[in-house]
Amino acid sequence: MPKSSRNPRIPQVETVEGAPSWRFGNDQIDACVTLQGGHLAPVTFRTPAGEIQPFSIAPWGTESLAPGTPDLLKTLRGDFFCAPFGGNGTPWRGEAHPPHGETASAVWQSPRLSLPAEGRLRFEADLAPTVRAGRVSKSIEVRDGETNLYLRHTLSGFAGPMSLGHHAMLKCPATSSGGHIGLSPFKSGRVLPDPFESPVVGGYSTLKPGATFQNLQHVPLLDGSDTDLSRYPAREGFDDLVMVTTKPRPTPAWSTLAFPDAGYLWFSLRDSNVLASTILWFSNGGRHYAPWNGRHRGVIGIEDVTSHFHYGLAESVENHAKAPAKIPTIQRLSRRKPKVVNYLMGVVPISPDFDRVKTVRFGDRQVTFVAESGSKVHHSVDHTFLTASI
Repeated sequence: MPKSSRNPRIPQVETVEGAPSWRFGNDQIDACVTLQGGHLAPVTFRTPAGEIQPFSIAPWGTESLAPGTPDLLKTLRGDFFCAPFGGNGTPWRGEAHPPHGETASAVWQSPRLSLPAEGRLRFEADLAPTVRAGRVSKSIEVRDGETNLYLRHTLSGFAGPMSLGHHAMLKCPATSSGGHIGLSPFKSGRVLPDPFESPVVGGYSTLKPGATFQNLQHVPLLDGSDTDLSRYPAREGFDDLVMVTTKPRPTPAWSTLAFPDAGYLWFSLRDSNVLASTILWFSNGGRHYAPWNGRHRGVIGIEDVTSHFHYGLAESVENHAKAPAKIPTIQRLSRRKPKVVNYLMGVVPISPDFDRVKTVRFGDRQVTFVAESGSKVHHSVDHTFLTASI
């Protein structure tokens, strides 16, 4: 831990689950950020209910992978910032970005720790992508007495359209009977238009491609029946992907995953004018090709984005041109004004009778999570951070 000084310090590096990582934290949070890709995990939240580690780490982290394996997969864990978000298999105007952009795979530089205010510790690092000129600054702040992560990514010097977002991956506790997924009211829910996986290469999906839905509890399967996407893990042996677009709202949009029998709720908060949609990636053993080999199970990606599913920049630009008012899929970057993407994540202890989050009420530096069961939990968090400038 840094001493109480506002002078920047360089965080220590240690290898964690096979990845060289910067480590920082305070009495409530211990966090690691990988040098390559800036992946945030593991993170330990210390709560009155005990220690909680919500993020997943790919099981091959310490293995030697085949030549040609994308750098993103070598590190895959926790949450990482994507610009441009998506696979990026199709170049856009000569820009050939790696999967989820260089922000998720290149080596971050100039790591530093500072104390910007009493009771606050901030980790920062920078990246200068090579595919499109510009600079990305990463900031992750922890605050005394809180089990929250205040994340900010600032994109400076870029011009043109950009799909972007956060790619949080949560693991289902082995001792849990399952999690309850709750999202802000949404205006559009869609299954990925194309088959997410192909049996030809050892991949398996079960949702009906292109299907639309208004409720996570009733989503069409390939066989004509419905499935409940609000409970997970489920559909063992399959990987699937859907995207929901939040209804416009004056208060922050939210994504939640509650594990009542494990005693905690994970949440994210965002400005839906910046990150308009949430992609849900259900990864439960549906990929049998390397390095997945059928062993990536009980993991759910809750990915808050402005993007056209997980396709990439070219497809997001094309889709935005078709219906920009209905479903925004890009942000437009300007060299004259940096683009700031603020994001909040945290964990909250909950009681066994707390199930799916039905609504979130915003108060003065706190939120109240209200479950469908009627159970409530209050949580201290400065949600005004989401609309703060640099």
